[in-house]
Amino acid sequence: MTAISRRRVLGYGLGLGAAALGLTACGDDANDTPQAAGNGGKDYTGPKVQLNLWNGFTGGDGDIFKKLVDQFNGEHTNIAITVATYKWEDYYAKLPGAVSSGNGPDIAVMHIDMLATFAARKVIQPIDDVASALGLSESDFAPTVWKGGIYQDKRYGIPLDMHPVGLYYNKALLQQAGLDPAKPPTNKAELETALGALKQAGIQGFWVSPFQFTGGMTAYSLVYQFGGSLYNADATKAAFNSTEAVDAVSWFTKLIADGHSPANVGQDADYLALKSGKNAFNVNGIWQVNDLKKSPDVQWGVAPVPQLGSRKAVWANSHNFTIVQQKKADANKVAGAKVFINWLSQHSLDWAAGGQVPARNAVREDPKFKELAEISTLAAELPDAVFPPAAPGIGDVTALFYTAFNEAVLGKKTPKQALDDGVAKADKLLEDNRKKYGS
Repeated sequence: MTAISRRRVLGYGLGLGAAALGLTACGDDANDTPQAAGNGGKDYTGPKVQLNLWNGFTGGDGDIFKKLVDQFNGEHTNIAITVATYKWEDYYAKLPGAVSSGNGPDIAVMHIDMLATFAARKVIQPIDDVASALGLSESDFAPTVWKGGIYQDKRYGIPLDMHPVGLYYNKALLQQAGLDPAKPPTNKAELETALGALKQAGIQGFWVSPFQFTGGMTAYSLVYQFGGSLYNADATKAAFNSTEAVDAVSWFTKLIADGHSPANVGQDADYLALKSGKNAFNVNGIWQVNDLKKSPDVQWGVAPVPQLGSRKAVWANSHNFTIVQQKKADANKVAGAKVFINWLSQHSLDWAAGGQVPARNAVREDPKFKELAEISTLAAELPDAVFPPAAPGIGDVTALFYTAFNEAVLGKKTPKQALDDGVAKADKLLEDNRKKYGS
C-alpha cells in the first residue's frame, strides 16, 4: 500500500456507512464482561490460549506489526496470537456480523473515532479493569489520546499511537523564493509572508485540496485554531457554521482567489506537486514521512502545523486496542488479550518507525525515539490533537463537514452557505443517530 492510499485507510473512521454498522446488534449473549484472571494484563499463568486479532494494517505498517506479534509469541509460551489483516473498509463492515455470529476476533485494532460506534453496538467491551490493574492513567499517555478511549464513562480502548497531520515543505522552492529552508512558518504572519515571497517568484505555494485528504483535515484543524468547534459540548448539534468556521474555510478560498493555489486541485495533486517541485507547502499526514524518504532527490522537511488562529489545534487519529465481545465469554482468553495489549503498548517504539507517534509517554521519552527525527518532530503536536466527540456514528456526521468544505473550495457555494447546508444535514443525522444507537 502506498502512502497516498492511506487516505482511504484512515478515512473509514470518518464516514463509514451506517449500513455497515447500524443494522446488526452484536454480542447479544455477552452483555456481562467476564471477570478475567491474570492480574488485568500484568501476567498470565493460565492454560495456553489461542487469540485471533484483526487489524487493517495492509501496508508497511502491517509488516512491522506482524514482527511485533511474532516477538510476543516467542516470549509467551501460553499465549498464541494469530493475525488477520483486512482493508479497513472491509474490516469495519465485516466485524459486527462476525461478532454477532460468534466468529469475531478476540482483539481488534480500531481508530479512536470508531470506538463509540462499536461500543454502542456491543461489538467491543469495556476494559477499565485493564487500566486499573496495570496502574495506567492519563499521566502515562498523552491526555488527548487517553481521554479519547472513553465512551459513556467507560474505557473501551487502550491507545497505541497518534497519527497527526503536519506541515511538509519543499526546501528547494523556499530557497528559490529567498526564504530560509531551515525555518518553516510557525504562525499566520510568517506563512502569509512566505506565500507572498513565493508568489513573487512565480510559485503557487499552498495548493488547496478540496478533498478530505488533505484539505478537509487542514480545515478541520483551522476551525479549532480559529476558536470554533465542529460540534457543541455534548455533540447533540453541529457547530461548523459558526463565524470561526466560516472564517477558517474562507481562508482556503482566499488562497485560491489570491493565486497561491490552482483551482480544482485533484485528489493527492497537492502532495504530488510538493514532491515534483511545484507546491511549497502541504499539510499532510505523518504517514507520508516514510514515502518521502524513498525520494532522495526531493529536498523536504516537516514541522508542526502553523498556528494560524488563537489556539493550537491539529487533526489527528489514533489506533486503539479493544477486546471484542463474545457469545460465550472465556476469562482466560480475555486475560491473555490484556497481556498482549499491555506488552505491545510498552513495545511501541518499533511501531513508531512505521510512521506513528507512540501514545505511551515512556516510549516517546526513550532516546531512541528522538532518533526518529521527523516522527519526533510531529510528536510535539500531541497536546494539540483534536478528536471527534465520542458519539456513535460521528464519522458519518463529520463527513458532512468535509462535503461542505469541498463545495466551498470548488466554488459551488459560498463558505457560509455550504457550511449552513452541511449543519442542517448534520443536525438531522445526529438526531437519527441518537434514535438508532439509543444514546
